Amino acid sequence: MSARETPERELEAERRLELALKFLEEGRAFADKDPVQASEKLYKAVEEAVKALAAALDLEQAKAAAREGGWWTKLLNRAAEAAAEKLSLEELALWWKAAYYLHVEGFHEARLDSEDVKRNAKYVEALVKTAAEVLKGRSGKRSP
Repeated sequence: MSARETPERELEAERRLELALKFLEEGRAFADKDPVQASEKLYKAVEEAVKALAAALDLEQAKAAAREGGWWTKLLNRAAEAAAEKLSLEELALWWKAAYYLHVEGFHEARLDSEDVKRNAKYVEALVKTAAEVLKGRSGKRSP
């Protein structure tokens, strides 16, 4: 990898983390009043956090997304699993799956109530927090 690519990858990771934090905050705000929107915002928080991790950890899935012009669900799942393995943090892959559950059952199917959403929000928060810690460790910057 050239020296030029590293700052670009770091900027991409930071931009994705900012989005993850924004969506996390929005998801929390919707949790009591609109579980459908809360589910989607929380899922988006994890989706962006996984993309940030993939960029920061220089995962093959980030390179594949760049080559293919975007991310798709199977690639995100593989990135979450690869990040979990690279960080020796097995639960990270499960946090991704909890967020995907929110996406499908909470947003697409509108089957979850506020309590269901709030119960799963802790997994979203854990994944976003992990991404922030990884980026802080890679850049020397303070996490939000």
